Amino acid sequence: MTALPSLVRGEQDPPLIEHTIGQALKEASRLWGDMEALVSPAQDIRWTYSALDAIVDDIAAGFIALGLAPGERIGIWATNNAEWTVTQFAAARVGLILVTINPAYRVSELAYTLNKAGIAALVLTEAFKSSNYVDMMLTLVPEIMHSDSGRIASPAFPELRHVILIGDRNHPGFIPFWTLGSLGEAGHRQEVKRIAAMLGARDPINVQFTSGTTGSPKGATLSHRNILNNGWLTGRGMTLKPGDRICIPVPLYHCFGMVMANLACVSHGATMVFTGAAFDAPTVLDIVERERCTALHGVPTMFIAELEEQRRRPRDLSSLRTGVMAGAPCPIELMREVIDQMHLVDITIAYGMTETSPVSFQTRRSDSITRRVSSIGQVMPHVEVKIVDADGNIVPRGEPGELCTRGYSVMLGYWGDPERTAESIDADGWMHSGDVGVIDEQGYGNIVGRIKDMIIRGGENIYPREIEEFLIRHPAIADVHVIGVPDEKFGEELCAWIRIAQGETLMEEEVKAFCRGQVAHYKVPHHIRFVDDFPMTVTGKIQKFAMRETMCAELEIRQLKTA
Repeated sequence: MTALPSLVRGEQDPPLIEHTIGQALKEASRLWGDMEALVSPAQDIRWTYSALDAIVDDIAAGFIALGLAPGERIGIWATNNAEWTVTQFAAARVGLILVTINPAYRVSELAYTLNKAGIAALVLTEAFKSSNYVDMMLTLVPEIMHSDSGRIASPAFPELRHVILIGDRNHPGFIPFWTLGSLGEAGHRQEVKRIAAMLGARDPINVQFTSGTTGSPKGATLSHRNILNNGWLTGRGMTLKPGDRICIPVPLYHCFGMVMANLACVSHGATMVFTGAAFDAPTVLDIVERERCTALHGVPTMFIAELEEQRRRPRDLSSLRTGVMAGAPCPIELMREVIDQMHLVDITIAYGMTETSPVSFQTRRSDSITRRVSSIGQVMPHVEVKIVDADGNIVPRGEPGELCTRGYSVMLGYWGDPERTAESIDADGWMHSGDVGVIDEQGYGNIVGRIKDMIIRGGENIYPREIEEFLIRHPAIADVHVIGVPDEKFGEELCAWIRIAQGETLMEEEVKAFCRGQVAHYKVPHHIRFVDDFPMTVTGKIQKFAMRETMCAELEIRQLKTA
């Protein structure tokens, strides 16, 4: 019998939302006005939906008073806080395209983003850890110091007119964030209503710059329709309902925070609960317990840290029910532990990419535990996915190939970059992910690796994910990531970076012995390195390129010593 092709289409019900993000908040205020919308314990903030909607109107009027117009870009360079979310919705209400900037960016990366997106106003926080954002801005734009009127004229950044500062301290030339609310007069408030009524769901509203591990970062341009529907449908997959409370330790500057958390909440009447500027496992669990959160988001590394902290000092997590684990491959054993030990009986796995708003696959509450811990679920509503070979042909079910997505969620394109847009989205509208995926006979998906991460050892194709899933079963291994490193004999050899679980010990030979007889000989890691942590992005994604660079340098030193 001929195998089915690896092509799946999501259901067409319910119909997609065809209004804007600003309208979605208005509707939330109408339906759930007295319910809590946003809680930020570190800031002592508790706002109902009615209060949040009114604050957003005030700040939106302030943006109009500054002379900002629909279609202009407003950047936000800050860690998680209430002002971030206010900016998100106020910008959407008046058609300003929000450019979300990685808080880890330094001067050169910020300069690139400001000019590439043509940012007219930048909202920023004062400092975080070793990053002093004010100092970096003054290095780039010294003219700020001399802009007493709050309007900047910089030859280096001709489109930048205003910098708006979150925080209690005043700096010359920076507009204090909360003064925006007092700038807007009656005319500006009328203009907010006029603009909000003329905006369309398909208008661009967000530019998210990808990590840019090779070349310059690319700005995925997303519409109201893209991200509002994705947040709503992801929340639906989580079985969100009014009164649910999502604990949000994931960064807001990334789709995980601003779409799968904030927009999921607003479209379902749930509460956004922020855990602070940076991820801290004890703080997250304390807030879950104190705020009686019913949902928890995170990347696998976050859940690993939370499980370790929960074993160290147990909290009452019985309020938890659902959430999303995404952002990186989710080990099967980790999912089982999260379900068993954190009360997350309905937690879902989600898969996608920034360019697809982001979620394309999600597990469902009705799926068996086996399905939920061993797959990325089924294709999302109103989305198509196919798996293709190197020639673009759809492969049979069960065979690996590149995962491609088509539908409402595919970005409008890369900002100001038609060439790279054409490289990623083909003539038929398919977004090429660069991920190696498999779809089984029942339509469930799985990710087996990145095309660029595939290891070719002596002619054998090896996907690191398979080896990682096997090694994580070892009771002494808390986390593991596998890469390929150059080898004279085989072309590439396997290298495993391992973080040992608390209170455990492990030797290199024990790891290899664990593999022998269980996996093919060529899949046994040749190099093993024990580490305390891994190089990763601020969103929790492991930077395997940095691991490879480190190992290549170490191996070169070893060769020199033995030469």
